[in-house]
Amino acid sequence: MGYVPDGKINVHLITCNAGVDVKHLIQGDDEYVNVSFKALHEVCSKSGKMLVLFETPAGFALFKVLNEGKLSEVQDLSLDFSTADAARKVVKLKAFSKFENTAEALEAASCLIDGKTSKGLRKFLRAHCDDEILAVADSKLGNIIKEKLKIDCVHNNAVMELMRGVRYQLTELISGLAVQDMAPMSLGLSHSLSRYKLKFSADKVDTMIVQAIGLLDDLDKELNTYAMRVREWYGWHFPELTKIIQDNIQYARSVKLMGDRINAAKLDFSEILTEEVEAEVKEAAVISMGTEIGELDLSNIRELCDQVLSLSEYRAQLYDYLKSRMNTIAPNLTAMVGELVGARLIAHGGSLINLAKQPGSTVQILGAEKALFRALKTKHATPKYGLIYHASLIGQAAPKFKGKISRSLAAKTALAIRCDALGDGQDNTMGLENRAKLEARLRNLEGKELGRFAGSAKGKPKIEAYDKDKKKGAGGLITPAKTYNTAADSVIHQKSNSAMDEDTPEPTTAEKKKEKKEKKEKKDKKEKKKKEEVSATLLADVDGVEEPEHEVVKKEKKKRKQSSENETQNGDTNLNEGEKKKKRKKHAEQEDSADVPSKKNKKKKKNDD
Repeated sequence: MGYVPDGKINVHLITCNAGVDVKHLIQGDDEYVNVSFKALHEVCSKSGKMLVLFETPAGFALFKVLNEGKLSEVQDLSLDFSTADAARKVVKLKAFSKFENTAEALEAASCLIDGKTSKGLRKFLRAHCDDEILAVADSKLGNIIKEKLKIDCVHNNAVMELMRGVRYQLTELISGLAVQDMAPMSLGLSHSLSRYKLKFSADKVDTMIVQAIGLLDDLDKELNTYAMRVREWYGWHFPELTKIIQDNIQYARSVKLMGDRINAAKLDFSEILTEEVEAEVKEAAVISMGTEIGELDLSNIRELCDQVLSLSEYRAQLYDYLKSRMNTIAPNLTAMVGELVGARLIAHGGSLINLAKQPGSTVQILGAEKALFRALKTKHATPKYGLIYHASLIGQAAPKFKGKISRSLAAKTALAIRCDALGDGQDNTMGLENRAKLEARLRNLEGKELGRFAGSAKGKPKIEAYDKDKKKGAGGLITPAKTYNTAADSVIHQKSNSAMDEDTPEPTTAEKKKEKKEKKEKKDKKEKKKKEEVSATLLADVDGVEEPEHEVVKKEKKKRKQSSENETQNGDTNLNEGEKKKKRKKHAEQEDSADVPSKKNKKKKKNDD
């Protein structure tokens, strides 16, 4: 893209062959007109000479184009820069702005990469460009110079070929700039520029969080080992103190202040301990069962206490630093799971960008990889949570709801990570909203209806209404209420009514005998089948000795006769008992008939009337 002096023609190069036409757009009109390099050369010659802006590690250089006709012959332009004398006939150095130090060179280079102009470049161009066309190597830089400095710029293939020739003969065109000086300057500028990019790269800022959380975990381990060593060492002299003071920092401070346990009664522990704990320490120091200890041992124990206290102070400072970095880099993640858990997730993922590429299911079990692969190998249940288990939301949940809350928290945390890594906003509104939703879900899970647990897993249980016979919108019932039947209390009356009813006649003795015979025949058939099966099995199980068939048949016949005789005897006894019962019933009916008339007599009387 290039700009001509009148500010109306915007040139778009189509080809770079000499004499071939190019297209340009007249601003404000929609017409496209074809012009050649000769027309462009005529416009440039009327307005003035052309200057070339060239950036070097040592400074900015302005070259004056002596023969603008060479720009139309792009193919032959490389031949004009084959030697230094030929290059001096095409371009000539007009001005040079030298960088004072590497900081200025770095600032100018970073501005050019971002498409901006530095202060030094603006001053340099204002001083040396007067109604002249400026050839630049970057179209964005040309647009900025055009807007801010009102200098017409041009950028096309011819200009790029001209820049290539100037670079080839740079040391010859600029006096006092040797080849051995250019190499170290370019190398130093490249190192400082890469260092600048690494320092202000958004992708590399989370490396500070990774290092900080790693150091914080190491400090926690060292503090625990040092504190346990103090308790063990001083426990030989004052063993009761370990049970009285549980906090490691308070224990180290009290040991450093007290020294020998004899001094406990004289000292004031109000700044370290509460009144109740202080009284217990002084009482225990009087009756302690510990051994005596020397001054040299006490001095070493006090130095170890100093180490514990200094490490604890540095740990507090490091935690504050980590907290501030997490709130600036990942505010939504911090709002969801806290500073420590969020920093551990970033450290485990490698960076915030890598963590943003992971789905919610991966974030949920991140840190429990060994348990996951062990469960997959042994075909057991997979873990429900990893590093996310230490978040406050999962800690608040009941054990039976931890799995559900961890799954929901991991899904919302994945969204928060992507918002922090790829979003433009730097606030934590999204994280706070999602956290409020998760807290509401946790309250809903803990306070849900008990009926849901009583039924099946899917849906609510169906509870039948107590008054299902009640009419809708009415006070009465569809069916009348059941009342107590007092007539059912007299057993004798029930017997008499049942005997006298003709609607339900009792079966006769012949019918009873038929039913009994049918039952007996069914039983006999079943017993015969069983006996035949048993005999077949016995014959199959006998090895070597087999009885003849006629003997087996005789035995079976004898058994059948015996069984039939027994049944007949039982039947006779049953018949005798049945006849006795019938006689008793007839006698009872005769006695009742004298008091209560039968239904038959009533019917006859009605018919006679």
